[in-house]
Amino acid sequence: MSHQTIPLCVDLDGTLVKTDLLHESALELAKTAPLALLRLPGWLARGKAVMKQRLSDHVDLAVAHLPYRQEVIAMITTARDEGREIVLATASDQRVAMAVANHLGLFDRILASDGVTNLSAEAKARQLVADYGEGGFDYVGNSADDLAVWRRARRAIIVSHDRRLHARLAEQSGEIERLASAAPRWRDWMRSLRPHQWLKNLLIFVPLLAAHRAGDARLAGQAIVAFVAFCAAASSVYLVNDLVDLSSDRRHHSKRRRPFAAGSLPVSAGILMAPVALIVSLGLGFVLPPAFTAVLGFYLILTSIYSFWLKRQVLVDVMLLAGLYTLRIIAGAAATGVVPSFWLLAFSMFFFLSLAMVKRHQELHSASAETGMLAGRGYMRSDLPVLMALGSASGLMAVMVLALYINSPIVISGYREPIWLWLVPPLMLYWTGRLWMKTQRGEIHDDPVVFALRDRQSLVLAAMIAAGLGAAAVGWRPW
Repeated sequence: MSHQTIPLCVDLDGTLVKTDLLHESALELAKTAPLALLRLPGWLARGKAVMKQRLSDHVDLAVAHLPYRQEVIAMITTARDEGREIVLATASDQRVAMAVANHLGLFDRILASDGVTNLSAEAKARQLVADYGEGGFDYVGNSADDLAVWRRARRAIIVSHDRRLHARLAEQSGEIERLASAAPRWRDWMRSLRPHQWLKNLLIFVPLLAAHRAGDARLAGQAIVAFVAFCAAASSVYLVNDLVDLSSDRRHHSKRRRPFAAGSLPVSAGILMAPVALIVSLGLGFVLPPAFTAVLGFYLILTSIYSFWLKRQVLVDVMLLAGLYTLRIIAGAAATGVVPSFWLLAFSMFFFLSLAMVKRHQELHSASAETGMLAGRGYMRSDLPVLMALGSASGLMAVMVLALYINSPIVISGYREPIWLWLVPPLMLYWTGRLWMKTQRGEIHDDPVVFALRDRQSLVLAAMIAAGLGAAAVGWRPW
């Protein structure tokens, strides 16, 4: 047979796309109909093909935004130009395979699982041999399940970074072609944990600092343990959030680069990492007072509800985000036994609501230029002025609470020279106004906390505020 008459058969999961569509279907089901997950064991008991079919009946994957391997698509395009038949041969359900094929428009034929036969490994090899004969096809695959197919193909084309798989393939196949496939980098693993978001957990130390008890070694140690516990909890939540938000993240101009959305990390790794981080968090939580464990549990419950439902509820989402910031302060108080003041909680509520609205305004501003809506959130372009008004007003309310606090009796007893505290409100007014001005101009491209850490003016203002607080605490008097 001439090269032009040899069909090119291409696997789907991990080969044509950088992800596993079975895992993604299960995650989408968890997001849209979580109670239906209870039916998975029953479906699986009837066979893997049945489970895949039932999942495809309940879930519509956004195939247009999947992380396709461009090098595989380039190979397919070249083969089509040569006049070769292109076959999508996959263990995914035929409904999913059909959706992918219709989107790409590159395939002449589809072979897929049909609810009876799970077209994987030996089953796929038998089907291809029956249709094209022994050695009558080229096959592109990526996993150990494909060894049975490669063994009976004319040419084995491997898309994998697994050296052991390459070695096993070399032992059984003669003609081999290798397509580059990058292994997950340690940077991708770290990015999936969102370590930059751990900075928000520094709020745990605020009650200790506000009470001027940071020098207490025992309480400081408890605060550090609480900080680590919240970092692990936050990472577990972010992992779950990224996994259930794959489809909307892939439609976002920047979130599509996240490791799971981009296919840099397998979703199966995230499914394993999330409970590990959760166990670490709860383990540390039980070392601290029961009140802290209760707050940590409440935080996990709220963030789970947010990930699966409340993040799509307009305004409720930003109010909950602000509440989660404040909850970190309460967690710090519970870990150390330091009671936070009314002023601290009131300030944090308004201040963090303003930051949450900055984040949502920035996302909507970026998304609305293309679609007019924010994917997976429920906001529309017409909501931008409302977010601007509510967010800026909330920021100003936070400054007003701060001014009232400075004028309260508690300050007179807690600071030696409280007059220095009056430097803080005007600096906060300037920072809040500047932040919202840049938000309106579309110049905020990150989480506002990340922006503040990278912005030179914000860092200078933070240093000035810290100096004012320090001067008030130590009682510095230049006059």
